[in-house]
Amino acid sequence: MQHLEEGQCGLCLHFGEDHAGEHQLVQIRQAHEAPEDLIDDCGHPRHASLNLKVTPISGCDGFESAAEAQA
Repeated sequence: MQHLEEGQCGLCLHFGEDHAGEHQLVQIRQAHEAPEDLIDDCGHPRHASLNLKVTPISGCDGFESAAEAQA
């Protein structure tokens, strides 16, 4: 398992955005840990045309906290 810090894709609103309510993504955001082999879509509007696949420990300047969006 990889530990996630604020600002990394696994904790971003746009990581796995098309299936945000799935158990695995909820667990990642709660525990701040993700499997080393996990890859998912980046749904950030600025990156949509790129069809990016990212890991939970990836990151960019477009980070938006999933926790803040749920609050």
